[in-house]
Amino acid sequence: MVTETEKSSAGSLVIIPTYNELDNVSEVIRRVLQQTGDLDVLVVDDNSPDGTGDLVAELSKREPRLKLIRRSGKLGLGTAYITGFKYALEHNYKFIFEMDADLSHDPDEIPNFLNAISSADLVIGSRYINGVNVINWPLSRLVLSYTASLYTRLITGMPIKDTTSGFKCFRREVLETIDLDKIRSGGYAFQIEMNWNSWREGFRIREIPIVFVDRTVGKSKMSRAIVREAVFEVWKLFLAGLFHRPKVRVKAYEAATD
Repeated sequence: MVTETEKSSAGSLVIIPTYNELDNVSEVIRRVLQQTGDLDVLVVDDNSPDGTGDLVAELSKREPRLKLIRRSGKLGLGTAYITGFKYALEHNYKFIFEMDADLSHDPDEIPNFLNAISSADLVIGSRYINGVNVINWPLSRLVLSYTASLYTRLITGMPIKDTTSGFKCFRREVLETIDLDKIRSGGYAFQIEMNWNSWREGFRIREIPIVFVDRTVGKSKMSRAIVREAVFEVWKLFLAGLFHRPKVRVKAYEAATD
C-alpha cells in the first residue's frame, strides 16, 4: 500500500529498499531529507520482520516528503527498485536516486549527484575511479566487487569503472525509455543490467567519486546466489549486444574525477 498518493510535479526522489533495517532507517531518512527541500524519500519495504515498515509508516505521518510502499514479503532488491521507478514516473519526478538503507552511501553526496546530472542522464557513484575508496570491507569482498566490475567491462564493453554500484541517479527519461517490466535480475546483476540498458540506449553516463563505508549495524544481504546471477547475467547481456547495437545520442560516458 502506498501511504502518499498526491502527485508531484517535479523534484527528486530517493528510493531506499529495506529489509530488516530498523536500526538504520531513521537516520538515513533524516540525513537524506536535510539535503534539499526539493527531495522526497520513498522506502520500499519487503515486510521486514523487525518492524522497519511500521517505523517508516509512523515517521511518514509527521513528514509529508516521506513515502512508503509495503510489499508482501522479501521479493528482492531488483523488483523493489522497479516498484520505486514506476512510482517515480507515475508521480512525475525529474531525478530518481537509488540508495542503500545502511548508510554505506553518504547522503551528503546527493548535491554532487544533482550537480553532475545537469550534464548527464545517469550518474553513478563510483568507488573505483579515484583509486579504491572502500572502508571496512574484508579483502575478499573488495576483490569480489572490483573483479566483478572489471569482468563486466571486459565482456560487455561498457566503459564504466564501477558497474555494480548501487548509489546512482537517473533522469526520468532514462527510466521511461527502458522497458522496466523486462528487468528481471537483482543484486549486482540488477545494477549491471540497468547500466547496460542505459548505455545501449545511448544515454550520457557519468561516474563521480564516492567513499563507500561498510555497514556498522545490521547484516549484509550479499550471498553466493547474487554473485552467480551476476556472472550469468553478464553473458546474457553480451549475447543480447550482438543483436542490439548501441544507439548514438550524445557523448555516452564521462568520468568525473575532480
